[in-house]
Amino acid sequence: MLPGSHRAAGLLDDAALVRAMLEVEIAWARVLGSEVSLDGWVPSLDPAEVEAAGNPVLPLVSALRSRVTGSVHTGLTSQDVLDSALMLLARGALERVAADLRRVARALAGLAREHRSTVMAGRTLTQFAVPITFGLKAARWLAGVLDSLDELDVVARSLPVQCGGAAGTLSRAAAAVDPVEAASAFAGHLGLVWPGLPWHTSRGPVTRLGDAVVRACDALGVMAADLLTLGRPEIGEVSEAAVAGRGASSTMPHKRNPVLSVLVNSAALQAPQLGAQLHLCAARAVDERPDGAWHAEWPALRRLLELAVVAASQAAELAGGIEVHAGVMARRVADAAPDLLAEQGGGTDPAAYLGAAESFVDEVLKRWRDRG
Repeated sequence: MLPGSHRAAGLLDDAALVRAMLEVEIAWARVLGSEVSLDGWVPSLDPAEVEAAGNPVLPLVSALRSRVTGSVHTGLTSQDVLDSALMLLARGALERVAADLRRVARALAGLAREHRSTVMAGRTLTQFAVPITFGLKAARWLAGVLDSLDELDVVARSLPVQCGGAAGTLSRAAAAVDPVEAASAFAGHLGLVWPGLPWHTSRGPVTRLGDAVVRACDALGVMAADLLTLGRPEIGEVSEAAVAGRGASSTMPHKRNPVLSVLVNSAALQAPQLGAQLHLCAARAVDERPDGAWHAEWPALRRLLELAVVAASQAAELAGGIEVHAGVMARRVADAAPDLLAEQGGGTDPAAYLGAAESFVDEVLKRWRDRG
């Protein structure tokens, strides 16, 4: 069980996938001139039938045809339905991730403003470097989150419908309708984009989506990893907000573990391999429809999206409760002044050796304000 999976409940599970596939089938039926009314009906698919078919679409179509009259699924193939349904799930997941990233950004912008002049020790390769400010550190985290928001916005606007029929020619659909116009109308019904041709074996839409989600996890992971380091008892410059019942140890009563930082860091460590799985599948998308690579893609994509939804929610809560111990930072800066000022050949005032730190904070905060 993914710790925090309740934060993504109903968004990417099997029931959500079935609902999305139904939405796809209904949209195509409308393109073909049929009106399908289900009155809230959602079938429960038999896992044995899913296995026998190799994917969940055939059992869904069989259940749908037993319930409604009119044209259902005519001219589509299973990959059209499942790919389009996954894009619908991705859209919902990206909306949730983006909303939580905006919460993270809001909290980090507040920290950057509040601590723009809070001097702390800069560290490179784990050792003291030169003085920085905690405001600059928060601004750097914020910049990574803003980069992710920009990229997710682009990906969300370009999520494509899949519509190609048996081998990417829409041959059967062409017997009844103009296939290109039908594909475009299909996309319109679903709020997706018609990319101009099917992408059964051109998996760029999936890898672009995966890459954007991985980079969002990367950005959150940097923040979490920094917080884990700075929150160590021997450093003690920051801490997570105390929440009753969170962070307890099963054996050590004194502990208050930084659970949210740990979990966000864990997500950042898992996400790249899921993204790599999508690229591996893309590289093996052979023939006109793949023989296993496509099938290996679904669980990796759904897991990656769930991981990101959960991590972004956890990160929003984490960022909103960061406790900054400025006094500890100040004492460490005073103690380490000879090392922190070695670059300038010595000195006694680390606060006078901050370069453009405050200007950089202002630049990131301006970017946040301009985003609205």
